[in-house]
Amino acid sequence: MAFSSVLSRRPWLGWLLVLGLFGGAIGAGGLVGAWAVICRDGRCPSIASLEQYVPRQTSKVYAADGRFITELGLERRTLITLKDIPKHVRDAVILTEDKRFYSHHGIDYFRIFGALARNVRAGSYVQGFSTITMQLARNVFSDRISREKTLLRKIKEARVASAIEKRYSKDKILELYLNQVYLGNGAYGVETASQRYFGKSVRDVTVAEAAVLAGLLKGPERYNPRRFADRAILRRNTVLELMRRGGAITNEDASLAKSYPLQLAERTESGDVAPYFVEWVRQELEQHFGKRLYDEGLKVYTTLDVDMQTAAERALENQLQAIEGGRHGAYKHMTYEAYLARSAEGGERGAANSPYLQGSFVAIDPRTGAVRALVGGRDYGDSKFNRATQALRQPGSTFKPIVYAAAVHEGFSPAQVVDDSPISLDQLSGDAWTPQNYDMKFMGSMPMRKALYQSRNLAAIRTGLAVGADAVITMARRFGITTPIPPYPSVFIGSADTYPVQMIGAYSVFANLGLRTTPHSISKVENADGKVVWKPDLVREAVLSPEESWLMVNMMKDVVIRGTGARIWSSGFRIPAGGKTGTTNDGADVWFIGYTADLVAGVWMGFDKPQKIKANAQGGELATPAWTAFMTEVYRRKPQPPDWPRPDGVIVREIDALTGRLPNASCTSALVTEFFVQGYEPTRTCTDDPGPSPFSLDSARALVKKDTSNPFRLPPV
Repeated sequence: MAFSSVLSRRPWLGWLLVLGLFGGAIGAGGLVGAWAVICRDGRCPSIASLEQYVPRQTSKVYAADGRFITELGLERRTLITLKDIPKHVRDAVILTEDKRFYSHHGIDYFRIFGALARNVRAGSYVQGFSTITMQLARNVFSDRISREKTLLRKIKEARVASAIEKRYSKDKILELYLNQVYLGNGAYGVETASQRYFGKSVRDVTVAEAAVLAGLLKGPERYNPRRFADRAILRRNTVLELMRRGGAITNEDASLAKSYPLQLAERTESGDVAPYFVEWVRQELEQHFGKRLYDEGLKVYTTLDVDMQTAAERALENQLQAIEGGRHGAYKHMTYEAYLARSAEGGERGAANSPYLQGSFVAIDPRTGAVRALVGGRDYGDSKFNRATQALRQPGSTFKPIVYAAAVHEGFSPAQVVDDSPISLDQLSGDAWTPQNYDMKFMGSMPMRKALYQSRNLAAIRTGLAVGADAVITMARRFGITTPIPPYPSVFIGSADTYPVQMIGAYSVFANLGLRTTPHSISKVENADGKVVWKPDLVREAVLSPEESWLMVNMMKDVVIRGTGARIWSSGFRIPAGGKTGTTNDGADVWFIGYTADLVAGVWMGFDKPQKIKANAQGGELATPAWTAFMTEVYRRKPQPPDWPRPDGVIVREIDALTGRLPNASCTSALVTEFFVQGYEPTRTCTDDPGPSPFSLDSARALVKKDTSNPFRLPPV
């Protein structure tokens, strides 16, 4: 009656009602029609394909001791069965995303009308109504169902979800969803997300942690706990409240979980460790396995020692900060901290050449070539260029041991007298090449041993000329250097660029008393079933005899004890060790490569675009502290190796240090004890006619290969 009177007074309401009903009928008819034709002619994916559907699985990367390092894949995902997912995790997801999941058939009509009402009130799209099954349809068939916010997309999504519900059980749908869904930080599925955020399996997460995972579903990046901890906690508490209201947890459990602090895994627990090493591994694996690496869930067992890696990163960064902080003298360049501050204010990041001081560090087990630690730079997020494996840098004086190894191999001894006097060699261009020592001084005649531990350039050049450029280059190749080495005299003092990992790996010859091992990062690869599908061959090659290499080790120990690397000995490091410092022209690169009987480690520092690090920059001052800190920390945790045993073929003689020959009554003022390979010990006395010297200037001029341009800068130390 009242409605009739209203219509009589306001007839236009009747017309409006008729139009509304008519429009609603048309709309309903349109929806029914759309539902009927939306999947016609194969425009919807086949649900039967879910029978064979297996989500992409990442390859898992493990350290040498079996610890998890990271995952490699287009989507980081580890599959887990529903029965292994705790009930509180399932409850958190269902009550957050689709509380009527177990009662509807893929489409929640109550939620549709609620979302429509809210969107109308808001005047915009503020709430969706996708169920878990609809989300699964969108995620699994992303190539057939777009993410556009259109009505037709929703209808297609609902149609596919309805078909999924008719074919599969609720538990199967939930299992697929929990393994498929993206949860931020590169993690797909609840198992991977739990490992990435909490460093443990989803089987072991607490109620509070389960709520964090469920909270990520609304916005994986917005609520990322690593970037936005406050937001993540607020969202977690909202989920906990939904769980309390839904009866999944008690009031007491909810209150306790809300008070629980957000505890995220450390980098070594969450798969965020050794990024430069991991990328080096990935590149090799991709060459061998191709796209299988990203789909088949391979298990990659590497050579990495996580503790050594952490020690290397800490030692390198601490020393770089010490240099930037002025501990070794005035430093005029932009520091890393200043660069970060500038970037935080909107400055450019990720330039091709980092404007701040960089470094690399490599540690290798010389017995096998296994790389135990590798640092390719200071900030992988800012610069992914790997300075350990990709940078071509001048090795400077770290190359000199190869020159002296070639000399020892040719029969020279540590007692051989070499000449550290000025030299000038003509080039075809008409210019003269006149190299200098670092201190711009010349010390004249001296034993080869002293020339090495004091890193005298002119003595090294004359030694290289005496044995010949071809012999030195051949020896470098046998040491594992593959980069170009032109036959110019400047290469004897390290002017030819090489990769740090190769230069450091070359020192395995000394640590192993003559045996070279090739640096490698992968021990074996298994498929998802645990079958070994690839095991790289280890490369070992005899380069020097045990006697020759023992002489080299004995000389290089003097570098550490009383030579350019003496800061190591004076700092209290007493484990038997040898090594060599390196500094290139104008102090643009500083090095130290050192070794014990069971570990070779090397450090390089410099700018991506070579320039002087600081005034008077030297490897012995700037690089050795990082090496010493690393080795000291490592040997606190592992047994110290013994000294190298002297081979039976090495004999001892008392000689005259001034001539390198046997003493007699006329020369007793400079007697020293020296080691020789048996058969190459001196037989002449200090007063005998020595004959022509292979180290004379005339010999050098006869042996040198003239260079038209000598394009290499000449490293002083």
